[in-house]
Amino acid sequence: MLKIVVGSKNPVKVSAAKTAITEMFALSDLNCVAINAPSGVPEQPMNTEETRIGAINRVKYCQQHCEADYYLAFEGGVDQFEYGPATFAFVAIANQTKISIGRSCHLPLPPAVYSALQRGEELGHVMDRLFNTDNIKQKGGAIGLLTKGLASRESVYRQATLLALAPFVHPELYSR
Repeated sequence: MLKIVVGSKNPVKVSAAKTAITEMFALSDLNCVAINAPSGVPEQPMNTEETRIGAINRVKYCQQHCEADYYLAFEGGVDQFEYGPATFAFVAIANQTKISIGRSCHLPLPPAVYSALQRGEELGHVMDRLFNTDNIKQKGGAIGLLTKGLASRESVYRQATLLALAPFVHPELYSR
């Protein structure tokens, strides 16, 4: 049985990892262990580089502390782009010999939300206050709230994971 370690106990991240791995490798079941892996970056990453490093730090922690076939870690962050502020996530996937980095799509953020983040707040807390929700980051996330539930944090993380798995599914194409 395939064993994966996910560098978070957030049910959204764990479910996205389990679903993507199960689908990509056509598995009926897998052994999934969720651990709290530190990101080594601020609680709310405010730029692309911090966000990417957070995912990599988490996956490396998983590799150092657990035995598995695959290790997966996510880091959500925000950045200011030429078209405005947006939130996104990085996923880092590793096995014993390689690491692959994937990135989700961008969700444009309302200026007032981004301003709150610049003042040191965390996206989940800002969205909970704005939409009168509780712990939205472990549910549909800002993505679910801002898309009327048509997309969710899990669906975006799942897609990013599927894309980042390509080098593991076709290693012959990525080793050239």
